Amino acid sequence: MWLCSLAVGLILLVVSGTLCDVQDICVGSPGLPGTPGSHGLPGRDGRDGTKGDPGPPGPMGPPGGMPGLPGRDGLIGAPGAPGEHGDKGDPGARGPPGLPAYLDEELQSTLHDLRHQILQSVGILSLKGFLLKVGEKIFSTNGQSVDFEAIRETCAKAGGQIAVPRSPEENAAIASLVKKHNSYAYLGLTEGTTPGEFNDLDRTPVNYTNWYPGEPKGMGTERCVEMYTNGQWNDRNCLQYRLTICEF
Repeated sequence: MWLCSLAVGLILLVVSGTLCDVQDICVGSPGLPGTPGSHGLPGRDGRDGTKGDPGPPGPMGPPGGMPGLPGRDGLIGAPGAPGEHGDKGDPGARGPPGLPAYLDEELQSTLHDLRHQILQSVGILSLKGFLLKVGEKIFSTNGQSVDFEAIRETCAKAGGQIAVPRSPEENAAIASLVKKHNSYAYLGLTEGTTPGEFNDLDRTPVNYTNWYPGEPKGMGTERCVEMYTNGQWNDRNCLQYRLTICEF
């Protein structure tokens, strides 16, 4: 390597024609490569490019390939023409004979309920007056004032009976009819064999009362019960003219 440096110096001297110092330059052999440096941090992801236009459809594949996925259901078509009736089947086995209608308790009960409902409807309509419904009971009036026996007959012909309140709600409903017509009304109660003890018309004891303070006090002389416009009761003779109110 030293000879190479000296030759280079002589060549430079000859070419330039200038006298200069010749220095010895020794070039050493390359050393071992150094350890590679660590990787740098990864760069940020680039932004997504704009979506390109869809390409043209590809050519149809050869026959016999796999079928594609089924498309969505189309609209329901018009109904087709009805088919012909099939042949009539053989009759089934005859069931056991039923009971006569008058012995069929379930049928008779249903007929009784229907008959009662029809009579009630006809009776309510026949009164042609104001009516109120409280629970399962209907109170109705024709607005006429007559004595106790005439009221009982009118209600019976209509399929009901003289109104009897059996709760504060029913008493308030009857009182509203009394107040509307501004006339006292007889209730379906009469005095029993014991003075001061009143029962329903079928002689069953009452379980609700709303007597005016100090009443009843007729003690056998006033065998009917009337209702004031405030809903309270008073015993009274049965010959007065009072508002007709029936219950169904």
